[in-house]
Amino acid sequence: MAAISYTPGMKVKVTQQVPRLTGVMVTSVEGTVVKFEQAKTGSWYAHSKDHKLWMDRLTLRKPDGELVVCNLDQYSSVDALN
Repeated sequence: MAAISYTPGMKVKVTQQVPRLTGVMVTSVEGTVVKFEQAKTGSWYAHSKDHKLWMDRLTLRKPDGELVVCNLDQYSSVDALN
């Protein structure tokens, strides 16, 4: 993932792909950015800051008010919406 910043209030569409044995599962969610941060997971990972795996996390508010937290990885794409 490139070092990109998403500011609160931006409308975005996040598309994520999950590789499987027989193809790829694709999911998408649209919403307004509430928060963008890099946060550590509970997973242990040697040679990282605090010996934890750090991931980019994007919190979105969908039009119906639901909050969604997306863990962004190399299979994620984020597109700005108008």
